Amino acid sequence: MARHSKTELYAAIRRDVRDGLSIGAVMRKHGVSHPTVRQALDSAWPKPRKKMEPRASLLDPFKPVIDAMLRADLNAPRKQRHTVKRIFDRLVDEHDAPVSYGIVRRYVAERRPQIRVEAGRGSVEAFISQTHRPGAEAELDFGDVTVRIRGQQVTCYQFSLRLSYSGKAVHRVFMSGGQEAFFEGHVHASEVSGGVPFGKIRYDNLKPAVAQILGFTRQRVETERWMAFRSHYGIESFYRRPGIGGRPREGRGGRADRLVSPQPLCPGARGRLAGRA
Repeated sequence: MARHSKTELYAAIRRDVRDGLSIGAVMRKHGVSHPTVRQALDSAWPKPRKKMEPRASLLDPFKPVIDAMLRADLNAPRKQRHTVKRIFDRLVDEHDAPVSYGIVRRYVAERRPQIRVEAGRGSVEAFISQTHRPGAEAELDFGDVTVRIRGQQVTCYQFSLRLSYSGKAVHRVFMSGGQEAFFEGHVHASEVSGGVPFGKIRYDNLKPAVAQILGFTRQRVETERWMAFRSHYGIESFYRRPGIGGRPREGRGGRADRLVSPQPLCPGARGRLAGRA
């Protein structure tokens, strides 16, 4: 007999009672006790299980000692900091602690980064959820892909623009990675999506747009033709810092790559190649 969740069991009990079965018959049918049937009739949701109180550990009396060692390590030279083995040995030798090495290792692995954070020496992991307004932002990638044209392997260039709010994406493959193809991709994407995002478009440091990267900042020297093109279409660019954040989600590993995996087979017409994406 397949096992069911408690919620499913409660639903079955309530259904059987509504159908006219007695409580005794329901108990026999489902193999449950009288209190269980009563609980199911009182509420469709099972009561949450009581959380078990954490059990006392043999290590508890010695945790302040370990914490003191780890805090002392904050200002100690790197080669003179306590290893787990050294902490374990000191507990046994100096405090006669009846603990195992594994218990000490697990506690130190958990507690060491916490102590660094408490002392202002470590980074705190945080998650900030992203929100996007409709039509406000997009991310763009323009990179090489390999296709087979008339039986030969050819390197082409795929333009991919993805709207951040809806996830709608526009793709087009070109034979050239030049600035003209880069511009044509923008025009094609604006026609398909119905316009240009009124906020920012996030870019990598693409050669058709960027003439020079100014250090590890977001400041760029843009090419003159790209600045004129942006001005004409009202595009506001936003560049990723070099080496941080990687390529956009429509880049490697995203939907854009799935369109060209495996390699497309094309008879040879440029229009068909663009249409494939």
